[in-house]
Amino acid sequence: MSIQTTEYREAVDHLPAGAILVLQNISWKDYEQLLKDLVDHPGVRVSYDEGRLEIMSPLPEHEEYKDSIYRMVCAFAEARGIEVETRGSATWKRSSIRKGSEPDTCFYVANAARIIGKRTIDLESDPPPDVVVEIDATNESLSKFGIYAALGVPEIWRYDGRETRLYKLSGAAYAEIPESISLPGLTAQRITAFVDDARKHGQTKAVTSFRNELRSRKTRKRRR
Repeated sequence: MSIQTTEYREAVDHLPAGAILVLQNISWKDYEQLLKDLVDHPGVRVSYDEGRLEIMSPLPEHEEYKDSIYRMVCAFAEARGIEVETRGSATWKRSSIRKGSEPDTCFYVANAARIIGKRTIDLESDPPPDVVVEIDATNESLSKFGIYAALGVPEIWRYDGRETRLYKLSGAAYAEIPESISLPGLTAQRITAFVDDARKHGQTKAVTSFRNELRSRKTRKRRR
């Protein structure tokens, strides 16, 4: 460990919840070393964009919203018979373009079958997640969009503590969409409503209510 990366680690150790640390002119080697050094800090999110390093320490509410969306997606996929593989806040990076990021959570849908059983995913040859989720309750994630575009992530969900916005990759940038491309039927409005329900009544009750809603919709379609 270099003196420089030791200093970065010490700065992270004293980073308050909800705070963000931005460092410039960081080498790819130091970025990868820092990722190894922070293995015992699973809640910290690190992104890297050609020398610009960003480290964020989330608040508890940040994790709450992320977990609510995760539970909603799992319930939706189970009800619809959709194969979904989750990879949480795994680090996604490519040394060839000097970019890397860690979403709050992420999902493989269209490419789920391709990564089942893989313990190591290399974006130089393997596909990126089909959906990444960013929680912006305390910090902006828009600076990470360019990283995700370069990595080829097809879809981003962004929740800011009030509303959800969905984006699909169009060329080299993201365009806002009302409904998920990867999981048709999940709209930005419905995701927001679920997170609000989970915040007010708890995640378990919100999931139970959501599953009942999905079953009711399925029943109505059969009767038509």
